[in-house]
Amino acid sequence: MALRGDGRVGVGGADGVGVPGAAQVKEQLAVPKAEFRSYYGRQILKPPVWDWKIAAYLFSGGLSGGSALLAAGADLTGRPQLRKVSRLGALASLLASMYFLIFDLGRPERFHHMLRVAKPSSPMSMGTWMLGAYGPGAGVAAVAELMPRRLRRTRLGTLVTRLARPAGLEAAAVAPGVASYTAVLLSQTAVPGWREAHRFLPFVFVGSAAASGAGLGMLLAPVAETGPARRLAVTGAALEVAASRTMQHRIGLAGETYTTGRAHTLRTWSEILTVGGAVGAAVSGRRRGAVATSGAALLAGSLLQRFGVFEAGVASTKDPKYVVVPQRERLDAAAVT
Repeated sequence: MALRGDGRVGVGGADGVGVPGAAQVKEQLAVPKAEFRSYYGRQILKPPVWDWKIAAYLFSGGLSGGSALLAAGADLTGRPQLRKVSRLGALASLLASMYFLIFDLGRPERFHHMLRVAKPSSPMSMGTWMLGAYGPGAGVAAVAELMPRRLRRTRLGTLVTRLARPAGLEAAAVAPGVASYTAVLLSQTAVPGWREAHRFLPFVFVGSAAASGAGLGMLLAPVAETGPARRLAVTGAALEVAASRTMQHRIGLAGETYTTGRAHTLRTWSEILTVGGAVGAAVSGRRRGAVATSGAALLAGSLLQRFGVFEAGVASTKDPKYVVVPQRERLDAAAVT
């Protein structure tokens, strides 16, 4: 018998040739197969340099998109107060989103520089252009709501008033992209907790954006006009919770980062508040206090969802198994096929 270079025991010579029946002798491992994780358990990836401002950017961008979509529906169905609240909410949250993004970039001109090129393979580039297309429409629609009555009689005021509906509809058309591109942006990084969730994360973010936009409308608009907001809240919450649950169970080992630690705590409270807000939206009727409370719960749930996803991604970079094990599984699957 001879020990081979790969740790297996063969019969006969170095390769078992020349020994009758050697081909039928089953080889045995003399050394157990190593389970490599990383060099002395050290991290393979560095944690993202982003901090809480990026999580806030994810939330405020989604809130803006959900509010713009609700504002367009309110405009088309003749609900002026809900339209006003949602248009102003869309602009305010967009400005907050851009503030968090630019503040995290460190230099404001970096946002401007990203508009010099359009790169379809870059989610950041496409997201910047998406914001560029979305912002003017959301801005014009909101300015029309803020314009004093005496200014509306002027030539400029008349023009802005006439452009308000087309601008609002244009913003609503781009709103789903604004709400979901950040999920694609996270998924294109090397962070395992985000990359492995690339098939589900956009649905989580879109549902969360719809729920938060509806929550803002329920919180601030007159209760008599909150019917569309309450229906959007139920739809968005159902999509968010279903996609979130599916994601954490179908992304393999990286799903542990969503069900343990700080991320799990944040997302558990997010689900409680989101489901509670959706139930309140469905059964609260015209009770002002119940509608407003449900709206606040939906906003808080959406905020915690984004922070939970952010924390899960950071946690997945700190243990090398979330990098090595999925890579090994993909290599083994490719070898079999």
